[in-house]
Order: sequence, then C-alpha cells, then structure tokens
Amino acid sequence: ADDPTYGNSARVVYSILHGQPYFSVDPKTGVIKTALPNMDREVKEQYQVLIQAKDMGGQLGGLAGTTTVNITLSDVNDNPPRFSKSFFHLRVPESSAVGSAVGRIKAHDLDIGKNAEVEYTIVPGDGGAMFDITTNEHNQEGIIILKKPLDFESKKAYTFKVDASNAHLDPRFQSFGAFKDTATVKINVLDVDEPPVFNKPSYVMDVYEDTPAGTIIGAVTAQDLDASSSPVRYSIDWKSDMDSYFDIDPVEGTISTNELLDRETIAQHNISIVATKLNSPVLTSRVAVTVHVLDINEFPPELASPYETFVCENAKVGQVIQTFSAKDQDLPSAGQQFSFKLPKDDIKNKNFTIRDFGNNTAGIVTKRSGFRRRLQEIYFLPVVIEDNGYPAKSSTGTLTIRVCGCESDGSLLTCSAEAIFLPVGLSTGALIAILLCIVILLIIVVLYVGLRRQKKKETLMSSKEDIRDNVIHYDDEGGGEEDTHAFDMGTLRNPKVVKENLYRRDVKPEMKKGPRAPVSQDSADIRDFINQRLKEHDMDNSAPPYDSLATYAYEGNGSVAESLSSIDSLAIDLEEDYDYLNDWGPRFKTLAGIFGEQSDTQSNSTTTENTH
Repeated sequence: ADDPTYGNSARVVYSILHGQPYFSVDPKTGVIKTALPNMDREVKEQYQVLIQAKDMGGQLGGLAGTTTVNITLSDVNDNPPRFSKSFFHLRVPESSAVGSAVGRIKAHDLDIGKNAEVEYTIVPGDGGAMFDITTNEHNQEGIIILKKPLDFESKKAYTFKVDASNAHLDPRFQSFGAFKDTATVKINVLDVDEPPVFNKPSYVMDVYEDTPAGTIIGAVTAQDLDASSSPVRYSIDWKSDMDSYFDIDPVEGTISTNELLDRETIAQHNISIVATKLNSPVLTSRVAVTVHVLDINEFPPELASPYETFVCENAKVGQVIQTFSAKDQDLPSAGQQFSFKLPKDDIKNKNFTIRDFGNNTAGIVTKRSGFRRRLQEIYFLPVVIEDNGYPAKSSTGTLTIRVCGCESDGSLLTCSAEAIFLPVGLSTGALIAILLCIVILLIIVVLYVGLRRQKKKETLMSSKEDIRDNVIHYDDEGGGEEDTHAFDMGTLRNPKVVKENLYRRDVKPEMKKGPRAPVSQDSADIRDFINQRLKEHDMDNSAPPYDSLATYAYEGNGSVAESLSSIDSLAIDLEEDYDYLNDWGPRFKTLAGIFGEQSDTQSNSTTTENTH
C-alpha cells in the first residue's frame, strides 16, 4: 500500500519458504509453477506451499507477508485395471436359473472417477455361449450371469478367460501398452437331484367317440437325467371326475380309455400326467395331455344343391357343361375330402361322364355331340359321392340335364321343346333378322328421298344442248380479236382443257376441204421437220403403246404467203363450205348453224358486189 513513486517501498518480490523442490514461484508475477516433471497423483495427491511477498525489492529492511497455497493433483487415466489374481474358481449348481448370477470377479484401477471405470468381456471360447458378464457400476465388480441351463450329466465344468479394460482411454498414455488385464475363470457345475423330464413339453392325442373301453390312445415318456438314473412312475393328476375317463400304465406310461366317449357331451379332455422318481418320490414333474374326441362318420355326403343343368344342341365332345360339389353334415367341415364317379352299371354311358377335379368339385363332360330336343329333351345322370371319413360313407345323387337351344357362343336361348313344333314361334335370332330387314328398308327409303330432293335442285339444261355435254354458259360480249385481256388465252391452248381436231369415232365425217392459205404443202423444210419429229417419237421408249396425237409448233423460213393472219386469208376462207358440219351429229348442230349463216351472208354480199 506504500507509494510506488517513492523508492522501492511498493516493489514486491515473491519467494517460496516451504514447498520446494516440487514447485516454484515467479519473483515478479507470483505465478506458481511445477518444479519437477511426471508428478504422480497415486503417490501424493495434496501439497502445501508457503509463499512470501516482501517489499523494498526483497532487500534488507523490507516488510514481508506470507500465505499458504493448497495444491491438489487431478487424475489422468495413466493406470490400466489389474486383477488381484490371474485365476478365479467358481461353483454353481446345475439347477441354477437362467439369468442368475453365478459368481463375481474384480479388477482394481488406481485411477479415480471415470478413469477407474472397468469393462469386462468374456473371450470367445468354452464358456462364451453359456455365460455372460456385466459390470457393477458401484464397485466395478464383474458379475458372471448364466445364459443357458446347466446339466451336470452333460458337462461338469467350464473354463474361459475374462478381459478387464478401461472404458475411457487417454490417447496420451497409449504408448505405455495395452490398458487391460486378463484372468482365467473356471466354473464347476454341481450335481443336483432333479425331477424326471418328459421328452415333450405337451402331448395331443385323438380318439374316436365309438372307441371301446380299454383301448390305448397314446403314451408319454419321462426319464431321470441324474447320474443315479432312477426309474420313473406315471400317474394321472385327479382334478375332477372328468379325468376318470382315462387310465395310465404306471410303468409304461400308456394312456387308455376307461369308458366310451361321447363327442356331443365332451369334445376335448385335458388331463395332467405326473412323473415321479422311484428313489425320491418328492421329485415330480407334470405334463399336459389334450385328448380330442373325434366324430365318427355318421352321414353320407350329398350334392351341395339341386343343380339345374343344360346341354346345348351344338355342344362339342369333351365340353364341361356343369361343375358341382358336395356337402356333408358330419363335423368338422374343414378337412373333408370328397370323390366323384359314375356308378359301376353306368360307366358305359355314351352321352356324359364325370370328371373329378380333386378339390371337392367335379364336372359333367359330354361324350358326344349332336343333341336334339325333338329326339330327347331330358337326360338323367347318376353320380356316386364318397367322403374320407371313418368309416367311409357314400351316396348316389342324380343330375338332371336338359337339352336346350343355344347361341354360337354357348349362351342359352330356350329349353322348351314346344317351341320347335310351333309354326308361329319365333326365336330371338329370327326377331333380330326381321328387325335388321326393317332397318335396311328404312335406310333405302331415306336415301331415295334424299336423291330426289337433290335432283330437283339441279340446273335445267337448255333445249338446244345435249344433256350428255357439260356446257358452261358465258354471257360476256367479247371485244374482238384485238381484246387479249378479257380472258386468258392460255386456257384455250391447254391440251388438258381443249382438244383440237377431235372427231367423232362413231361417225366418219365427210370433210370438204376447200382451198387453204397459200402455204406450200411440199415445203421441204416442213416435211423434214415432221419426219424428224416422227422418228424421234417412234424411238422414244416412254411413249404410250396406243395411238396418240403429237402436235408440233413450227414456223417455216421464207414463207411465200408471208403472213398466216386470217385478215389476209379472208378472201380464201370465204370460199370454204361448212355444210359437212351438219353430218357430224347433234353436238355440232349449233356450230353448223353459225357457219351456215355466215356462208349465206357472204354469198349474198358477193352477189351484190358482183351486181354492182
């Protein structure tokens, strides 16, 4: 508390008065440090260090104060567990229960806390399947527990090894070696006088209710497994009067009936058999025996229901026309098995047979085809049904089979024989055919009316035109030869639309050729051109094999006529006679009239000019 600015009065120096050589203190900061390495808590855990603080820098005349510092070393897991001995010897009686403790062993660990926790494991070997070991959390002991029943007569001793190791390892000390220890444990099984043991945990026996008294229905077996192997005696544990129905041989263990059993009164008996050792009657064991009283086969099987069976007139050979089953009033119904067959005197039946499917059902199979109602309408087929009861019972049932008319797919139409002989009777197929005809007639009438209405709407043709031609009327007035924009001239030149020089094949026209324009027919260049094109046309493989018209466009060179215009040829064309058009038939009637009028007009004009 002195003034630090006045000399060394407030300068403190620290030193250890007691606690060396384990610890040291920094003279300026007062930090305490360890002075020796590898200090061991297991050797000494608590230390007291006396520290002095002196002012004046520790010089003579300075004032000092002391304090005691208690230092405790904390534990680290630097010690493995160790068994106090390497061999443990334990004894356990063979009658010990499974899960009970048969002994304890312990490994000591010098560490404390969780560092001292020990885990025990049995090394796989002789005792690994019979015993197990756990750790007691309070004292870290290993408790050996029985896993399976012991039998002194089978094995008298077990030897195995147990490992003890730490549960929490410190990796800083793994270089010290394995942190575990091993000890050998030997367990001797002590012989105990035990009661006899039955060879089964329980017994189930069956007996029919009509079994005579004194009949053996089964046996039980027990034996003494001890080394003495004492004989065993059997008896029934009498709990009620119901147990008096049975008796047991005390030596052999065979169970027999004392009186007749009635299933309707008691269907199941539960009795207890006691086995006792002859040389130690206090040691006994019991086993439960269940006796089922079986019902005798009192009722024969019969058809499950009155089946209504029919066979189609168009049935094929080998066709299953009916599947049937059987029933039995005997109990239980589960497990009953039935078989089906024809009687011996009906095996040669030419019409039907019985096929047993093996699953309590059977089928009626046709042996021929061509059944006819007018010949025989009903067939009766007997069938023998037998069960698997004791004793076996059988009965004969009769199946009635009707002959019916069916569709091609096997669906039933009618089974009445009278419908065959009634002239006015109509089957379903006939009704369908009649309806189909009516529908077809209605369709024809509707189509006829529709065509008539459509025909009335068509445009009437001109009387001057042939009804065989498809003529389109144009009422436009042309502008003459100079008008080239009124319509497309290319349409007229299209060979698909207009075919020139097409003559009638049924009438040979008498063409009167008048004088033509002054074009030379003997022009050599035109003749050569046509001949060349004809040769090319004949040599063409793609040309059609029938007659065809080849049109060639050719303009001659140096024509004498100079121009082929109709203007220049008008004088010549006027002299041509078009009367031959009247001989070409009604198709050319209009054209012949037009050119005939022109000829008459031209003739009159010529006559007038000549007159003038």
